[in-house]
Amino acid sequence: MRANYNIKIVISIVLIGFMSSITLNSFSQKVIDRIVATVGSNEILYSDIENQYMQYLMQGYTSDREGIRCQIFEEILFAKLLLNQAQLDSVVVSDDMVESEMDRRLQYFISQIGSQEKLEEYYHKSILAIKSDLRSTIHEQMLSEQVKNQITSDVKITPSEVRAFYNAIPEDSIPLISSEYKYSHIIVMPEILPEEKEYAKHKLEGIRKRIIDGASFSSMARMYSEDPGSSVKGGELGDFGRGVMYPEFEAIAFSLELGEVSELVETEAGFHIMELIKRKGDFINVRHILIMTKVSPVSMKIAEAEIDSVYQLIQDGTITFEEAALRYSIDDSRFNGGVALNPQTGGAVFSAESIDKELFFKLDKMNVGELLPPSLYMKERNKNAFRIIRLDKRTKPHKASLEMDYDKIQKIALEDKKGRAIGNWITDKTDKTFINVMDKDLKSCNFTYKWEQE
Repeated sequence: MRANYNIKIVISIVLIGFMSSITLNSFSQKVIDRIVATVGSNEILYSDIENQYMQYLMQGYTSDREGIRCQIFEEILFAKLLLNQAQLDSVVVSDDMVESEMDRRLQYFISQIGSQEKLEEYYHKSILAIKSDLRSTIHEQMLSEQVKNQITSDVKITPSEVRAFYNAIPEDSIPLISSEYKYSHIIVMPEILPEEKEYAKHKLEGIRKRIIDGASFSSMARMYSEDPGSSVKGGELGDFGRGVMYPEFEAIAFSLELGEVSELVETEAGFHIMELIKRKGDFINVRHILIMTKVSPVSMKIAEAEIDSVYQLIQDGTITFEEAALRYSIDDSRFNGGVALNPQTGGAVFSAESIDKELFFKLDKMNVGELLPPSLYMKERNKNAFRIIRLDKRTKPHKASLEMDYDKIQKIALEDKKGRAIGNWITDKTDKTFINVMDKDLKSCNFTYKWEQE
């Protein structure tokens, strides 16, 4: 394998520590901070390294501790070099972009830790103080990322370069590719009849009236809500920001006054009512009651009969699979002949791990080109649907080859070329930038690049 592809350091801005600018609880009380290096006019603090180092240890990385610390330091040197260039080039990142990215990251951490209060308790800081600590860090990261993207934006790779890259890989280093699958599907969903919607709506209106008349919202949620995740908690959803819930749900939730009970709101899941119980900064918490719009047995029978007839038409040769997909399937894949797309990659190839187990066991027993008769399955958001599956391709585990795995090898080769472009950029910029590593232990790190000039 080429040295550039297998280099020790992965050049990227360290995302594992994007919350490390918020001082860790115990660390801040034990360490006297100091400047350990400068890149241009930008300083690197001892705490910048140690906070990220602590994040690594908390995730279970305990071997080669000094190597990890040196790798973190080199990644920070790279980030500061990018930032220095952004400052020289007057790169601009708007306040709105920073706020949006900050809210996205905070929402993720709140969802992981459980609530805004728990996040504040963990860091011993208010959400406003946490935002204040994060704002400059995120601004710097976004500036650096823009410069990094500019370095590689024009990097392209030709077929001959892909072949040369593959041919340079030692035989014993060629990666093993596990079995992969490509399949097409036709999906038919039973319709929700108007009377079913009316039933759900009428039921929730009755529940809302009882709450307005004095019944406890949380008690009614425990008794009647059909959202299993929140009903046991009295309908409470926990802290969330914008962009998490259904748009229709959020539009009403964020407009409520404290303690106010909403009118009925319809989403894909059914009908909701909600009560605002807390608003803190850009985050709110509501209780809600969901009455789902259910599919009737009649609708299920109609959908089952429809997909059975479609299957028979394909089997008889009256219509092709692709034509049937376009005419009858409710999935977006109908426009490309029914080819299923992997949501993780956006491509049409699935690994065994990326297919749900029930479907995998069926595909693994099928012949290429074979149709799987109509079957009931659970679509997203707990909705029942019927589908016909056709296995289009299945590969056996094998060593990567240009013939079978060109796209994968091309991506790896392109990343290798981008890595070399970044490496060349670092070499060029370190020659022209004042960089001073003051810490003697960090000076002795076995760096991938030469940061200080003689």
